[in-house]
Amino acid sequence: MPRKTGVYKPSRRYRELVAKVDADKRYPLAEAITILKSGQKKCKFDESVELAIKLDIDTKQADQLVRGSFSLPKGTGKTVRVICFAEGALAETAKQVGAVEAGGEELAKRVEGGWLDFDVAIAHPGSMRYVGRLGKVLGPKGLMPSPKSGTVTPDVAKAVQEFKAGKLEFRNDSFGNVHVAIGKLSFSNEDLAANAQAMLEHVLAIRPQAVKGNYLRKATITSTMGPGLRLAI
Repeated sequence: MPRKTGVYKPSRRYRELVAKVDADKRYPLAEAITILKSGQKKCKFDESVELAIKLDIDTKQADQLVRGSFSLPKGTGKTVRVICFAEGALAETAKQVGAVEAGGEELAKRVEGGWLDFDVAIAHPGSMRYVGRLGKVLGPKGLMPSPKSGTVTPDVAKAVQEFKAGKLEFRNDSFGNVHVAIGKLSFSNEDLAANAQAMLEHVLAIRPQAVKGNYLRKATITSTMGPGLRLAI
């Protein structure tokens, strides 16, 4: 008897939302958010809202890569687990302001052994002698501390506070796309719009000098269980 293959069938809620979307239209930000939020009450969890930005960059050229960190004005709505590679009083201070774990060589060994129960890793420059060997573990997960993303800093306490409050890291993928979560559907329309607008403006502001011509090709906003809506930017 032939084995049945699974076929994805969109939910009724998703089909109702898609029916409201014109694939050829570029939506004003406020209208796109209103459409996504129209299906909010029919979902059993608080969906994340994501902004996808397509950039016209050559990802094979180091001087065209786009990455960094940014504090969303209205936060992310997500509980962020932060660890800190630091020693002595710096480690204690990091814990006091919210780091779930802080330490030097022993913490590095724990991570090297496979412990990855965190979202952001902060490192003091003096602890990079331990963190440097974690590239193969943290790199593929996008968790490796870096000065460019603000996660290698002498002021580790401030960095822990900022990332717990909604600061996020971002980087382009191999296709030149930047994906960032800008909040939850439970956010007000105004707060989601403020986060999306601020993120778009930040990405425009850090345009690499080596990029010529059109830089930002398009942007799309979506929710976890919703369709993507192309924005008029």
